[in-house]
Amino acid sequence: MSVRIQTSQNVELEYEPASVGDRILATIIDRLIYLGWAMAWFGLFSLLKLGDDQSMFLMVLTIILPVLLYPLLAEYFLNGQTLGKRAMNIRVVRLDGNKPTLSAYLLRWLLLIIDTGIFTPIVAIIAIAANGKGQRIGDIAAGTTVIKTTKRVQLSQVVYQELPEDYKVTYAEVSQLTDRDIETIRQVLARRNEELTAQTAEKVSNVLSINNIAEPRTFLLTILNDYTYLAAQENN
Repeated sequence: MSVRIQTSQNVELEYEPASVGDRILATIIDRLIYLGWAMAWFGLFSLLKLGDDQSMFLMVLTIILPVLLYPLLAEYFLNGQTLGKRAMNIRVVRLDGNKPTLSAYLLRWLLLIIDTGIFTPIVAIIAIAANGKGQRIGDIAAGTTVIKTTKRVQLSQVVYQELPEDYKVTYAEVSQLTDRDIETIRQVLARRNEELTAQTAEKVSNVLSINNIAEPRTFLLTILNDYTYLAAQENN
């Protein structure tokens, strides 16, 4: 099973959805982190010998709030990953190929109470298994899914596609690049190294003075499509 994402730049990406097992293991890792965090603070509280009111206030401030907010803040600041997801090599992405917004992460987080809170993980497991795109209820509402960070698709399947006649160039700045630059980008994408892809996307965006880029791989694929289209127009 795979998830196909067609971006607004006519770039089709194919991902392998994270399995239910991967997501459960990622959740277990995160909850072990919660446990270690709570035990460390309880140990400190016992050493300080605080009063009941002080202990309750500090417990809410240092344990309960961080644990509640951790999924939201971790996914937002760690590019769609909690530490558990990072350990399992899975990540939250949007189905339209754009980088998930804070509102998307917030919606996923709020609906955790339905997916895993009220009825344990049963609702989430049933939704993921039945949906076909690896989405729990929070993902369906936010337009996201969780994928493995290594894609099944080969570079030739997504880069050398025929562009439509009404293709719209997203980044006209690609005219500043050379054929050698484009070949380097192709080679980076072919290696399917997420860190290298992100570094290359950042470098290209800086060179072209482009801000607010999409997900790194989507951005680089769009650069390739734009360059190919503009080169074809020059040769016509």
